[in-house]
Amino acid sequence: MEGARLKNYADIMSYNKEVTGSCNLAVIKYDDGLTIKGIVDCGLFQEREYVDLNKKLPFNANELDFVLVTHNHVDHTGRLPFLIKKGYTKNIYMTYVTENLISLAMEDSLKVLKNLAKRNNEEPLYSMQDKDTMLSNIIGCKFNREVWVNPYVKVTFLSNGHLPGAALILVQAIREGYEDINILFTGDYNSKNMFFDVEPVPEYIKKLPLTVVQESTYGNMDSSQIEECFERNVLEAVSENKSIVIPVFSLGRAQEILHILSEWQKNNKLSTKVPIYFDGKLAIRYTDLFLRGSIQIKERIRNSLIPKNLKYVEDKQMRMRLLEDSKESKIILTTSGMGTYGPAQTYLPRYLGREDCLIQFTGYTAEGTLGERIKSAEIGDIINIAGVLVEKKARVEYTTEFSAHAKADEMINFLNQFTNLRLVLVNHGETQVKNEFAKRIMKSVNTKATGILGEQFFRIDPYGFVKSMNTKFN
Repeated sequence: MEGARLKNYADIMSYNKEVTGSCNLAVIKYDDGLTIKGIVDCGLFQEREYVDLNKKLPFNANELDFVLVTHNHVDHTGRLPFLIKKGYTKNIYMTYVTENLISLAMEDSLKVLKNLAKRNNEEPLYSMQDKDTMLSNIIGCKFNREVWVNPYVKVTFLSNGHLPGAALILVQAIREGYEDINILFTGDYNSKNMFFDVEPVPEYIKKLPLTVVQESTYGNMDSSQIEECFERNVLEAVSENKSIVIPVFSLGRAQEILHILSEWQKNNKLSTKVPIYFDGKLAIRYTDLFLRGSIQIKERIRNSLIPKNLKYVEDKQMRMRLLEDSKESKIILTTSGMGTYGPAQTYLPRYLGREDCLIQFTGYTAEGTLGERIKSAEIGDIINIAGVLVEKKARVEYTTEFSAHAKADEMINFLNQFTNLRLVLVNHGETQVKNEFAKRIMKSVNTKATGILGEQFFRIDPYGFVKSMNTKFN
């Protein structure tokens, strides 16, 4: 098809070279001049080397025709109000569950950003009005229901096990006289979830000529490689009368760990005499939604979600008492999961310098985050944390057994259910991991082409991959 005039095509590019700051742009063009632009997600960068990218957009927000959201995590939603600030005035589409959750997330993010701006003597990334306008522009959508977000663009939100409300999003460019273009954005993907059953991809979608934008967070690891060490590590530390600090993500991970601790109590693995503290306002509010039934989860899990001796950390005074008390063995769940935000910034420096402490990470920590720096350091290393020097004395452990991301073999199985794959674009992963996973896709998946999003944009037409070129999008 080289040299031929394309009747219609789509350019796909990514603003996030690695993991956080998720934002994918699709530009759909027709030979009569019609151009349609939309993005999937608009998240905050959390890696230190990319944090300045939060203050700019590589496109004109007022030229976008639609915005789609895969799920309610800050690295996928955190800059939606900033999008409003920059001129976006149209609808923002997400599942009903995500719509119910996102107002709490935005309220919390605004507080964090205001405090950060104050420390740096600069204006916040966006205002309260930007946040409120963003929330008013949301259109909640049902799973497996077609929604026209433009006269020529139809989207379908599909079940995803990453967390409640999370979705795969099928984007279809459909116009009379032209062949359809079908693009499936996985967002952060998982095939299973302890809180709810994940519905399979409908059969008709499996047969579509399809481009898949595939995440790759754990693209270098198979599910068989996962060591289930959380129970052993925590219970061992309890038996040694140590304090345990567990950084958790506010939505999904926090509730999962609470449920596990509750089950341990029921099975007499964990004494109810060991106090459990829960610190993180957003995580507590999400947990309340789980308990009240505002988020549909399995009833048996809702009934055993809360450990018997759980105490909420309600103020700074209570938090300071926990920091000063070195005698009692205790378990502290605190946000955020990567240690970059929230009360974890207070607990981690203090407990890191104690030999009688276990710090147990339960999920991915992006390069440059506090969690990653703590994990990478050796015992005895001096770590600079916000200008304070701390010697690493605590035992620090990390497990991927709770990860809400599918592993490489699971993602390969996911891709292999599609019978007409024209292109797989690897996205949302560290550079080396994306490269490794892309090579594995080439060997294990029946696709006509494989590419890596980040430095290039990829042009596709109804018949598949056309070309790739370096982009200034980044």
